[in-house]
Formats: sequence, C-alpha cells, structure tokens
Amino acid sequence: MDGLTNPSGKGETLIETVMATVRQRISARQLTPGARLPSVRAFAKTMQVSTSTVVEAYERLAAEGAIRSRPGSGFYVCGPLAPLSLAEVGPRLDREIDPFWVSRQSLEAGEGVLKPGCGWLPADWMPQPALRRALRGIAHAKDPVLAAYGTPLGLAPLRQLLVRRMGEYGIEASPNQIVLTESGTQAIDLLCRLLLEPGDTVLVDDPCYFNFHALLRAHRANIVGVPYTPTGPDLDLFALALAEHRPRLYITNSALHNPTGATLSPVTAHRLLKLADQSGLTIVEDDIFADFEMEPAPRLAAFDGLNRVVHIGSFSKTLSASVRCGYIAAPQEWIERLTDLKISTSFGGGRLAAELVLALLKDGSYRKHVEALRQRLSAAMAETVKRLEPLGIEPWIEPRGGMFLWCRLPDGHDAADIARRALAEDIVLAPGNAFSVSRTANRYLRFNVAQSRDERIFRVLSAAMGS
Repeated sequence: MDGLTNPSGKGETLIETVMATVRQRISARQLTPGARLPSVRAFAKTMQVSTSTVVEAYERLAAEGAIRSRPGSGFYVCGPLAPLSLAEVGPRLDREIDPFWVSRQSLEAGEGVLKPGCGWLPADWMPQPALRRALRGIAHAKDPVLAAYGTPLGLAPLRQLLVRRMGEYGIEASPNQIVLTESGTQAIDLLCRLLLEPGDTVLVDDPCYFNFHALLRAHRANIVGVPYTPTGPDLDLFALALAEHRPRLYITNSALHNPTGATLSPVTAHRLLKLADQSGLTIVEDDIFADFEMEPAPRLAAFDGLNRVVHIGSFSKTLSASVRCGYIAAPQEWIERLTDLKISTSFGGGRLAAELVLALLKDGSYRKHVEALRQRLSAAMAETVKRLEPLGIEPWIEPRGGMFLWCRLPDGHDAADIARRALAEDIVLAPGNAFSVSRTANRYLRFNVAQSRDERIFRVLSAAMGS
C-alpha cells in the first residue's frame, strides 16, 4: 500500500494523503485536543482507501505525537490546540486561486507592479483635494472629535444621512437601525459572529467576491455555492441548496455583482425573497458598489423591509481605502446585540473616519466625485473591452456600470496558468477559480477596468496566451 500514489497526481502516497487530511482537520479545529478520530473502518470509507491504509496512517501520526491510541477505544487528538491556520481551513488550493494569496499579491505589490486583478480604484481616481480639505476642517474640530472614542452605534449625523441615502433605493430604516463599522468586511464579520456557529452552512454566489470565502473560512462555516446568472442566482439550484443544506445565511451583492458585474432583476429578487421566507433564511446584502450604478438596481432590503435582509455598505471603494467606514442596517431587535459585539471587538469604532465621511457627504464634493467617476469608469470599460477583443477574451455580460469585467478566455487556456506567467512580469491578475467555490471558472479572469489602462498588461496577456 505504501507504493500506491494518490490519483490526484500530487505525488503523495495514499497513506500520506490520509495523514494530511487528519492534520488539516486538526489545524482547522474540526478535531480538537481529546477529540476521538473516526473509526478506521469509517475513515477508510470516507477516504475511499483500504482499512490497512488508515491503520498505517494513524500509527504514523501517533508516532509523530499528533494523536494517541487508547486500546479498545480508538485514536484521539493529542497536545495543546494549535493556532488557527485559515490557510488550512478547507481544501488546499494552488496559490494562484487561493483568496489569501491573491489578496496579498495586490496589497503588497510595489509601485512598479500593475494590478488589473485588484478590487479597488487607483489612488489618483479618488477625490484627494476634497479629502485634504475635509481633513483640514477636522483638524480644527473640538478635542473629543480628535481624541475620544466614538459612541457605540456611531456618529449620529452620519447615521441620519445614511437613512436618507438608503431611502433613495426604497429602503426604509431609522437611525437606530444602523450601526457604523470600520469597513464592509467588519460588518460581515460582526454578522457572522452574531448569526453563525462553526459548521453552519452559508450560501454564496458562484462566482462571488473571494474575501467572502476567506471570511467564512475564518468562522469555520460550511460554504455552498449557487451558480450565478446575469439576473441573479439560479433559483432552481438555490431552492435545491435550501432543501439539501438548510443554510443559515446567504451573502450576495444585489447591485453590480462582484466579480461578474451583473445586476439582480426584480423578478429574481421577489422569487428569492419568497424562498428565503419559506426556509427561514437570512440574507446579507452587500451594497458596497451602490454609488457606481448609472441606474439603481432592485434592492432586496427595499422589498423585504429589513426583515430577513440585512443591508451593509462602506465608502472604501468610492472615497478612500484608507478611510475605514462602513455600516450595517438591520432589524431593530438585532441592534443591541450587534452593538455589544462591536464593543467587544473594536470598542468605540473609528470616529475620525466617520467625521471625514460625513464632511464629504454634506459639502457636495462626494456627489460630484461619484458622478464624474461613473463616466470615467464607463469610458474605461469600453476601452478595456476593445483591448481584450483581439486576444479572443470576451466579456460574460456587458455590465451596467462599475469597475469589474468578468471575461471568458478562449478554449484551451487556463486562467491560473496565465496569472502565474503574468506575475513573473509584475502584473497581478485575478483568475476565475479564486471566486468560485466549485472551481469551475478556470477559463475566466476578472478585470478591474480602472486598473487596466497600461498597454503592457495586454502585451503580457498576449504573450502568456501564446498569441
């Protein structure tokens, strides 16, 4: 049995594969100190190997000190709990499609590195003069603004302004239904802390924003993907996933979906909410790209009235990634518990950031900025499509706005392989399987049109594809 290799082609013997699976479960805290391992017979069936292979794997792990045998009882996990390794939660991924690795490449890239695969606007597209003007104004504010903690719910005038902004999308809320957070990511993290237990199932779109995968792995959720269409999730498969997995949450973008750029249709939104109501499902609607829309798309929270739908957003994409300010709009009965979680994890929150956002929203500079930004993105979208066309790279759909273009490669090309070659030329791409739970998007790349202005990107793409 030692000589038999894993059919995955990674060169491991079957014994080593079984050992690696046990180690991964321990690292992911699916097996904690003192926990009993599956019986030899049960694990052999799970791994589709012989019982002798599992016996040998368990014996070797016992020799390493990772597990120990109790005669007549089985094998148990030894030792202190290892620090949680998010990279070990879930299947091991090639680094080109691992969400952590893709994020690091974009965040750590030097000035000479081009980032058509990143998820934010170039710094020179942001309203820097307005930011500096607002910062000068805040510098003369009273001492508490500069040095004191913020209130638990967050700056009241900003929450009142957010109520008016959400009202433009048909979402009815009171200021007391809004909690300010330090980012959209923190908003989702707080909701996961409130609503999930390890092992709970969460539905996501397939493909979806890859940091949803990473964050849900941190909460040790079971992630199930539902194929996404140009008008929203595939509702037949969504209903099937509800019946089969009984998920606790569904996390999505209803407007300018990431990575596809698709927009939820009213018909899909109504049917989706009906399914959610029938199954007791909570929906987290991430509206971070709202201000990129030319025309407002349907909002699940507007149809639902903040009953089953939680609405979140932030200003990182449109104002400044350095100004960390987001929000949660939720059912009234959740607000006190969300506030307690916010205090326990970040205490007072970022008051300076909230004051800065409020100043820019009030003086009209933000409105002018996003109006110009939409036009600029529209031009960049058309130019990127034009440059990709000679390479045979085709958009999945024509988005109604925003920065993302989800593109299909010609037959015979693998996005991860192209990303690997491009990185050697200091260009960071975003291959499709980084966004896909099912790993079925190997022929797709997500392009950020605002970051795709340099001609070198297309020369490197052409060379990587052998064009």
